[in-house]
Amino acid sequence: MPKFLLIQTAFIGDVVLGTALAEKLYRHFPGSEIHYLVRKGNEALLQAHPFLRVLIWDKSSQKQINLLKLVIRVRSERYTHVINMHRFATSGIITALSGAPHRSGFDKNPLSMFFSRKVAHTIAAPYSPDPIHETGRNQLLIADITDAVPALPALYPSAEDESKVKALKRHSYICIAPSSVWFTKQFPPEQWMDLIRALPSAYRIYLLGGPGDKELCDSIMSGAGNPQVENLAGTLSLLQSAALMRDAVMNYVNDSGPLHFASAVGASVTAVFCSTVPSFGFGPVGDNGRVVEREDRLYCRPCGLHGYKACPEGHFKCARDIKTEQLLWWISKTTSDNA
Repeated sequence: MPKFLLIQTAFIGDVVLGTALAEKLYRHFPGSEIHYLVRKGNEALLQAHPFLRVLIWDKSSQKQINLLKLVIRVRSERYTHVINMHRFATSGIITALSGAPHRSGFDKNPLSMFFSRKVAHTIAAPYSPDPIHETGRNQLLIADITDAVPALPALYPSAEDESKVKALKRHSYICIAPSSVWFTKQFPPEQWMDLIRALPSAYRIYLLGGPGDKELCDSIMSGAGNPQVENLAGTLSLLQSAALMRDAVMNYVNDSGPLHFASAVGASVTAVFCSTVPSFGFGPVGDNGRVVEREDRLYCRPCGLHGYKACPEGHFKCARDIKTEQLLWWISKTTSDNA
């Protein structure tokens, strides 16, 4: 029976998208052990997972010592397959020294010479008509032992998570996750306010985020002047937020982690892309997602694969020129469908 280790020690959204590999392996190799190595802090996403066992790497202190301990732990597990979705040297060390006969990873990893299977990591050109999603890129790592069709990512909120948000679902509601680590990935607060003012009064509006997002959400709530808005930033865990998002009439997000939470629970989601573009492979997956971006191309967009702390050109037109009406598409669609 094979024993798998998946590695993704990057950010929360990357970990969520990586669960698609776990879903695929679980279907192809029922009864096999599947472990998932993540950085400390991201394990909360997987605490209620029905078949994944989680390994944690603490990068915050004594990083090298903890890396050595982790390598020893990984070797002791005697994995048959180590599948590395991370593209940096530290995860390459873990993979190379794992002792697993099957070691799969991307060619951009500096230690890929020690992998038994190397896969090209390709990001499509901006506005490519045929981009590959991150779940498709990751699927290439196990295409030799499964098939070429990627699974969808999945999160599993617990019964306790569901109970925590049950009362919030008594009315029809919309969720907005307005924050991002990167300024140029974040739809401006004033434009979130404009959207909230334009949304039908029949809906409750929940603002989601971590403790560090409370101040931003407070300012959006007070500036919007809509009594239907409630700031939940810092009050829900990651899985509780996902459980709430699942049954929302609509979720509004940036190109950030909450976008992938929505995909992983099959939620309706509208993703606002500012400085980045969906062709990089990080848009919604499944049938319930839509992307909103500037309607015409901008000479400086995208300005990079990731976000920046400030607009390099100083104008931030990639976000400023997105119209509120673009985000309200689903209301007119629902009206026409019910006519």
